[in-house]
Amino acid sequence: MGTAQEHFDRAVDELLHFRAEVVEASDASLAEDPTFPMAIALRAYLGLLTTDVDDAVATRLFLADARPAAPDLQEQAHLDAARRLAAGDFHGAGRTLADLTVEYPRDALALAVGHQIDFFTGNATSLRDRIGAALSAWHPDDRHYPNVLGMYAFGLEEAGHYDRSEDVGREAVDRDPRDVWGIHAVAHTYEMQGRFGDGIRYFDDRLDQWSTDTFFNVHNWWHYGLYAIESGDRDRALSIYDTVLHGPNSSGVSLELLDAAALLWRFELAGDPQPDRWAALVEPWQARSAEAFYAFNDAHAVMAYVGAGRYDLAEALIADRIAWLGTDHPGVSNQAMTARVGLPVCRALVAFGRGQYDEVVDLLAPIRSYVNEFGGSHAQRDAVYKTLVEAAIRAGRVPLARALVSERLNVRPCSPYNWLKQSEVARALGDEAAAVAAATRAKTLAHSGGATTS
Repeated sequence: MGTAQEHFDRAVDELLHFRAEVVEASDASLAEDPTFPMAIALRAYLGLLTTDVDDAVATRLFLADARPAAPDLQEQAHLDAARRLAAGDFHGAGRTLADLTVEYPRDALALAVGHQIDFFTGNATSLRDRIGAALSAWHPDDRHYPNVLGMYAFGLEEAGHYDRSEDVGREAVDRDPRDVWGIHAVAHTYEMQGRFGDGIRYFDDRLDQWSTDTFFNVHNWWHYGLYAIESGDRDRALSIYDTVLHGPNSSGVSLELLDAAALLWRFELAGDPQPDRWAALVEPWQARSAEAFYAFNDAHAVMAYVGAGRYDLAEALIADRIAWLGTDHPGVSNQAMTARVGLPVCRALVAFGRGQYDEVVDLLAPIRSYVNEFGGSHAQRDAVYKTLVEAAIRAGRVPLARALVSERLNVRPCSPYNWLKQSEVARALGDEAAAVAAATRAKTLAHSGGATTS
């Protein structure tokens, strides 16, 4: 049977490894003691970290009915964070957990949940420093030290410390080969450096470690799909989509629908529409986007609607969010996320689908410095930045297109995509020789795997 604490400890271990068994272990802890504060907090976190509004509503009801035994200060902080998160106060929940880990830096659950909140709010600095501030309290022989390293590696990557991130992420995975978040962090590092050949090899060498016995496999396959697109292997990317990202056995949860829409939007930008695949995403997104909860999800729902030609649904979602913003939502993080980033992005996606490229530029250019505020990683938000680049080129806004591509090229000079866009800009500037040279460079990099350590 085990005690409530023992089941809880197992649940935390399952959560840190992104294994579905976390639900069973969490349920077992609550069954042993329905008043155990940490079991109540964990159940709430599991319902809220999906970013699905239906799960959030159910979690609010669960917390309203819960009757925790007298909590100590650490337990009370978790319950407070869970209630803030359930109320839509992502930032307040993140601050509560940050304060908690100053006092209790070895609280793995607080670190993991706070880390995910930083991810959902696009806070690169906190992704790095929340974990970095606690790391010296951990020891290499601690059971979950590798998982904490894996989180730190992702924070380092999002903050731009790519060499350090790769080293820390590799150490995490060497210590615990099943640390899928650490594997994910290294994959991000390769993505951000244009090292897609290294990324493919890293995934291939550890296929069994990240693609089985974890509910995070879909997102890591999405990263593999990005590598395939960068290398020019269209068929491989679509095979990954059909086999893993969205098919008859897909769960339909928002986190997986995000990956599906984000991959297909890359094809949309490349002038390779996928109407049948888009159409299959419409109904699942309708079920997940009926109410405002997380602007990042809304943008991906609109991608699906635009890709499927369902502009009526895209416009209806936008109108609903405008109406929602017309009422007061004190303390709800999604209000600013929607107003500052979500709505401009959704409108830009609709304009892009309709070929109104000047409007896309006018919507996205002013917000490009703070798109991170509506969440996601650099790799995920790149769909927005690529939409701006593509729209600037198609609209004939050549000076802006030149500047945007120059920014990308000088940060990631080994990306075939960036060189292809450089070729288009050079041609628009009337420099055919430079256009041919850039296209040739893109082809060479696609075949060589981009930057490589070998």
